[in-house]
Amino acid sequence: MLRVAEHWSGTDTGLQRRANEDSLLVRSPLFIVADGMGGAQAGEVASSVAVETFSSGLGDSSDPQASLTRQVGEANARINELSHQRAEHAGMGTTITAVYVGEQDVSIAHVGDSRAYCLRDGELLRLTDDHSLVDELIKQGRLTPEEAEEHPQRSVITRALGPEPTVEVDVRSFRARSDDVYLICSDGLTTMLGEQELSELLGSNVRLRDAGEALIDAANAAGGKDNITVVLLRLEEVQAGSQLADRDGHATLTELSPPTGADAPVEGAGSATGSDAAVTTGTAVTPRTPRRPMPALAPSRGARMRRRARRLRAPLVVLIVLAAVLAGAYLALQSVYFIGTNQRGLVTVFRGVPYELPGAVKLYSSDYVSGVSAATLSPQRRDALLDHSWRSEGDAVTLVRQLELGQLSGR
Repeated sequence: MLRVAEHWSGTDTGLQRRANEDSLLVRSPLFIVADGMGGAQAGEVASSVAVETFSSGLGDSSDPQASLTRQVGEANARINELSHQRAEHAGMGTTITAVYVGEQDVSIAHVGDSRAYCLRDGELLRLTDDHSLVDELIKQGRLTPEEAEEHPQRSVITRALGPEPTVEVDVRSFRARSDDVYLICSDGLTTMLGEQELSELLGSNVRLRDAGEALIDAANAAGGKDNITVVLLRLEEVQAGSQLADRDGHATLTELSPPTGADAPVEGAGSATGSDAAVTTGTAVTPRTPRRPMPALAPSRGARMRRRARRLRAPLVVLIVLAAVLAGAYLALQSVYFIGTNQRGLVTVFRGVPYELPGAVKLYSSDYVSGVSAATLSPQRRDALLDHSWRSEGDAVTLVRQLELGQLSGR
């Protein structure tokens, strides 16, 4: 059975856009990237609606392809309806690439030119086809892939959520393997970096965080012409019942204790029966010859093992209690969030508490990176929002989303 062993996500406004119209959802085993389009804030609205449609998860996971298709269709209908309600939202739309990790397969639903890749055994495999003008020209043989990279209309897409009441969704499933690394990204990454560069950066960074940040930095170094969103996840194989086996083994160790009196020395036969005791042989009774008591016997191997186990029991109990305390502290840290800024100065939702242990051990990790630079906020807004107060996940994400959508004053 497969599961997500590690994941990382990040988004960046890029160097030439004033706002970030990308949205993402990272809720294992479901991962989504949406790249909005439209005037004013319409693109942000469209991509946000797309990912919010999946906020409660996939729903019925027994048939991932059908569930993904249904929910993408619902997102399309919502965006299309909203585009007719307000003039500033007219014509808005968004791409979507959604990846669901099952026990053996990875299912993908896709519309537009965001992409999904799989890095397997050092080879980067592209899992989606672009719904774009240049991709159609390539399929028709009227354009080469090299020519497409420089084509002036390479950003024109032929399919998106929102413009029409219904939309055709590409849905596929792939047999997954342990150690597969999946990349989901907006075209702000792939228009700046070729697939060879993507493969090299993914292959040269062991940690997904390092790989993701390297991809975003490289896209910006190449020009950063669009918003850049990257989601990475690594799979691992887990054995059903392995956790139960460990728990059973642990219980056996903690319950190992000798029976009462097991360590008492064994006395000699003479002292047990007395020097004047008689030994019965048939029907005759003969007085027993007095003799010196036998020395005490050395403890048997079993007794020595029981004694050793009893000596180890106390420190083992201490270790168990300590492990339970540490586990409780870890779980507590996972339920706390705060808002701060990352190294690039973007407003970020962090999971954990804003402290570091000796040795630069951080008690927090980046959970969501917005497209809003802290430098654009007024001092009052920065003080109120970036005060590192402990918050719930919903509170932290809602505040940052409102900031991205302009529902909180940025100045």
